[in-house]
Amino acid sequence: MNKTVTTRYDVAEHLRTPKEMAAYLEACLKEADGDAAFIAKALGDIARAKGMSQVARDAGLSRESLYKALSGERSPDFDTILKVIDALGLKLHAEASHG
Repeated sequence: MNKTVTTRYDVAEHLRTPKEMAAYLEACLKEADGDAAFIAKALGDIARAKGMSQVARDAGLSRESLYKALSGERSPDFDTILKVIDALGLKLHAEASHG
């Protein structure tokens, strides 16, 4: 009988274009249900796909503080989120949730 071999899935390996990154963030925003740490983790996935060192430089943060902020273990400051979103080349937008 053959053994089943599994490997850990890393979404960052599948986020290749800005369009894919934006779609992933949009999906995570819809699923987050108010969980800021979940959004931070999604931004961390995108940052890893783009290159954490480059994103840290573009956001004006150290690589270590960026890893901590986007680990999903805590909710980073909104200022940090805005810097990271800008460094990733993404835009935040809003729409009315109820008519």
